[in-house]
Formats: sequence, structure tokens, C-alpha cells
Amino acid sequence: MPTLFLYLLYFLLTYTLLTPTLYALSSLPHAPFPRLSFHARILAAYASLVFCATYGVLVSLLLRPLGSHRLAQHLTARSFALVMRYTTGVTFDIISGEHHLRASRPCVIVGNHQSELDVLLLARIFPPWCSVTAKSSLKRVPFLGWFMALSGTVFIDRANSSSARQAFRGAAEEMLRHRQSVFIFPEGTRSYAHGPEMGAFKKGAFHLAVQAQVDVVPVVCANYWGVLAAREGRFRAGRIPVRVLEPVKTEGLGVGDVEGLCERVRQVMMEGLREVGETEMGRVVGGREVS
Repeated sequence: MPTLFLYLLYFLLTYTLLTPTLYALSSLPHAPFPRLSFHARILAAYASLVFCATYGVLVSLLLRPLGSHRLAQHLTARSFALVMRYTTGVTFDIISGEHHLRASRPCVIVGNHQSELDVLLLARIFPPWCSVTAKSSLKRVPFLGWFMALSGTVFIDRANSSSARQAFRGAAEEMLRHRQSVFIFPEGTRSYAHGPEMGAFKKGAFHLAVQAQVDVVPVVCANYWGVLAAREGRFRAGRIPVRVLEPVKTEGLGVGDVEGLCERVRQVMMEGLREVGETEMGRVVGGREVS
């Protein structure tokens, strides 16, 4: 046991010293390796994530006896956004519509999905009393599942449901009972796009919104290929613009309206994505000034 503790201590010390060293070397006029900045920020981002996840577990445990554990994901998200600002220099700035995130509670928030950096997007936009959704099977995953369960994640039981409507029924009831908003990436996977693009939408988020009869709140984040591009070895500081669009009503809609709702929201988001990419910040982070 002492040996294991020593190995862990050596790892933490090495990690802690290596990250600022890479940052320092990357700032030299003629850096020995062009990707030093990329690796430095990757190390800093993972360290920030682990630190804030640990903080999140503690917050969840402290808030649960008070009945306020559903605030834990919001508080953890805000801490991650703050820590990442100082460790990587990357921020997501909401330039319009932020009031929609709070005014529509509960609601289903949907956003475009570009890369692993979108966890920082979530950290910035998560309003109070909001959570991600997850498959029920994740409850059994150590640490991650524990945090999700402790912090009030809305779980969807796909394994024991014969239809999308049944799968989302329990989640919709939980949203309404606790006035809990949820965030979903309707593309279902990362696009790694080089421009204002989105993949096809899956219908899960819209089934959930219709089941609960709550608003869909679209969020569009400008393409940030100029900030993070893993294949090119690029990870730079930057301010990435985000817009929260007008909520889309679902009151009175039924299961037969889900496909039309999905198409309508995607069209609105595509228009918003192009517009936010044309802002001054959007042009910079989109890679148009990458050298």
C-alpha cells in the first residue's frame, strides 16, 4: 500500500511539473517542438476535469441531505469553467439569449456537438436545476455513475422499453416533478467540423420534450476549429461565442409531431450557427485567421 501511494505521489508531482514546463517551452520564440502548446493544454484540461469532478462528488454529498443535490451539476460546471479559463485560456461566451436558459425551466436544452471540448460549453451554459441525461446502465459505473446519481442526473431506461415513448416517460415525469431541465446533444456524436456544420439529429431529445410538454431551447456554439484541432496538433486559448436561441414550444404536440419538431429545430440551429460564426469572435475561433 505505501508503494502504491508513492507511485501515485510521483505521478502527481511529475504531472504538476510537466504541465507548466511545456507551457514555458511553448512560449519560447523558437519552440523545439511545435505541438508543445497542444500537449500542455491537454494535460491542463484533464487535470482541471479531474479536480472539478472530485469537487462535484463532494458538493453532491454535502447538498444531498439538504435536498439541493440537483444544484450540484450547475455548481460543478461553473467551477470547471472558471478553472479552465485560467489553466487553458479557453472560454465560451454567451453573446445573446442567456435569459432563455432560466426563463423556460424546466426545458430540454439542445446544442451542436463538435468535440471533447464541448464539456466546457456545458460548464458555461448549465443553468441551476439542470442536468445531463444518461443511460440507466451508467449508474453502476464507479465514480462517474456515482456522481451522476448523487447529483440528480435524469436517467433514461432504454433496456427495458419497447419504444422511445416508453423510454422517455420516466425521464419526463422526473423533469416535471423536480422542475429539472436537461441538456442533450441531438447529433449523438461529435462532428469535428471545420466549419458551420451539424450532423443529422436523433429524435430522443424531442421525444422527451413532447412527453414532458416543455420548451426546446436551442443553443448554437460557433465552430472553433481554430482553437482546437487534434489532428493538426492545435489547442489555443480563445473566446468562443455562443447564442441561446428562442425557445420552441411543444405544448399540444404529440408523438406524431416529433419528426417535424426535430427538423424545425435543426433548421433554426443551422441558421443560428452560420450567424454566430460570422461574428468577430466567430471568425477568429473558426480558423479563418489560423497561421
